[in-house]
Amino acid sequence: MGITVGKNLVHWNYFLAIEQDLAQVSRFIEFNENNFKCYSIELAHLLLASTSEVDVVLKALCNLFDNEMKHENINDYRKTIVKYLPHFHEEFCMLNRYSLKLNPWSSWDKNSSPLWWKANNNVKHHRDEKFNEANLKNTLNSIAGLHVCVLYYYKKLFEMTENNVLSMKKVTFRLNPEPSLIHVGEDYYYNTLVG
Repeated sequence: MGITVGKNLVHWNYFLAIEQDLAQVSRFIEFNENNFKCYSIELAHLLLASTSEVDVVLKALCNLFDNEMKHENINDYRKTIVKYLPHFHEEFCMLNRYSLKLNPWSSWDKNSSPLWWKANNNVKHHRDEKFNEANLKNTLNSIAGLHVCVLYYYKKLFEMTENNVLSMKKVTFRLNPEPSLIHVGEDYYYNTLVG
């Protein structure tokens, strides 16, 4: 009656925990354009947690690509990611249940930090004045941004470990369980046949 221990995908598990907390929020705030400016303590908590994890995962991802360069802030991350993953800013996530399509890294196409990243810093450092930036729109985008980061992190990590190029389908197949709320494009998943 032993226990076999495999590799713990800690960043994936953390993303899933944040996503589950977001799903709970959806029971109280309808995820639609009319509520994008809605803000709360719970949304602030999720914004701060997800953006903090983005910081951790992006730094780790950048170091996988180039461990000689110092990766200390979002501008350093952007330089490395744009160099090694030039289409990263085009990635989007779907919340199919709410017909929402999020492109959380689109501002990197203009060499600018995402609005949700700036909102996180404002809420973290100037909460008394900028608390309203802990809103639904920024929180959704920060969690979608985290999803994209985690996928690319594990793609690169798996490839380095196995010395083999992997499709994103093979990466999402290995990241279990599958997210319940936020997904990337359909072409990143194997089709499921229902009999």
